[in-house]
Amino acid sequence: MPSSDQSMPELVILSGMSGAGRTEAMHVFEDLGYFCVDNLPPELIGRVMDLEEAADGKARRVAIVCDARARGFFSEMGSVLESQEDRGIEVSIVFLDADDDRLIARYKSSRRRHPLCEDGAGIAQGIKRERLLLRDMRNRADYVVDTTNLLPAELRAKLRHHFTEGEERAGLAVTVYSFGFKHGAPADADLVIDVRFLPNPYYDPEMRTMTGLDQKVHDYVMYNAETERFLQRWYGLLDCIMPGYVAEGKQHLAIAVGCTGGQHRSVALAEATGDYLRKNGYRVSIAHRDLALAVKPDGRLVNADPAADATDGVR
Repeated sequence: MPSSDQSMPELVILSGMSGAGRTEAMHVFEDLGYFCVDNLPPELIGRVMDLEEAADGKARRVAIVCDARARGFFSEMGSVLESQEDRGIEVSIVFLDADDDRLIARYKSSRRRHPLCEDGAGIAQGIKRERLLLRDMRNRADYVVDTTNLLPAELRAKLRHHFTEGEERAGLAVTVYSFGFKHGAPADADLVIDVRFLPNPYYDPEMRTMTGLDQKVHDYVMYNAETERFLQRWYGLLDCIMPGYVAEGKQHLAIAVGCTGGQHRSVALAEATGDYLRKNGYRVSIAHRDLALAVKPDGRLVNADPAADATDGVR
């Protein structure tokens, strides 16, 4: 399945009325993999893009919140964005708005001061000043979202849908990690799968000090009838539940795959799980929590005693 990343702009400018949901919107772009900067003067946008490109030789996607807090600098926004477009950077402007009455109610609820009320003006006067200051930005915006009657979850869903062209699974960040039950069960996982029932490479002397990242161990774990039956059902379960997490608006999902020591089977199957989800369009990172604990630098196993796991006969 093609990645929806190809349709996402390199630079997103988040602007709009104070109290209309800019912070919530920034969190969405963070979850979509953007590098986010809040309250940046427009004249520094070019510098940020230069730094992002120089970091690893290629540009990363950047989302920048520019709003009324920039005050006098805001007049430079038009020329700054034009210069970025001249560089070939795809720019998209998101403007968040809401009715004045709703903005006033939100400010009263938060007990925060409006940024344009420093001279003692009331909230309504501050909102009026802000609308005048941001008028050109709103007219220039590519996407205007009225949050007057939106719940935070509804705003997140709108932005994810718009910027992933309906492929909302790109908004769900998935971490798949292996672990060893002998080092403690994970407390932060949403899903835990125990693979200690599968054949164990530990009992082959040649593979004992290898890991699930080694080809020989990978093949031993993956290419046997028990694993093939397990993976058919495991992938079927993922196909069933993952769309539900996306529909719910979940931003991060942690899947933990465990064997006894976190060295052989869990490592190979965490890699396979991550690869499967990635091929199906999810943003996936893979980690191996206990791999450093399983093998010492001299090749000896930590607590290498098969009797320590006599309950199930596997390591």
